[in-house]
Amino acid sequence: MEIQADKILDCSGMNCPMPVVKTSKAIKELEVGQVLKVIATDPGAPADMQAWSRQTGNELLLSEQDGKTYTFHFRRLK
Repeated sequence: MEIQADKILDCSGMNCPMPVVKTSKAIKELEVGQVLKVIATDPGAPADMQAWSRQTGNELLLSEQDGKTYTFHFRRLK
């Protein structure tokens, strides 16, 4: 499934908590309904991003892993 991202945030090489911190900042720059694509290499990112999504109320549309790279798509809901 191809999701059209309105903004792409590359957090490759960053360790926790930086991908979540940068994601929080980036999603605030989007309009409600827009999609943020986040790329991360931190093995803890999937759990961190799911928790962040629940805590902030932003929708996690897709979470994928390709080797050591994780890709997430979030829709800003508020």
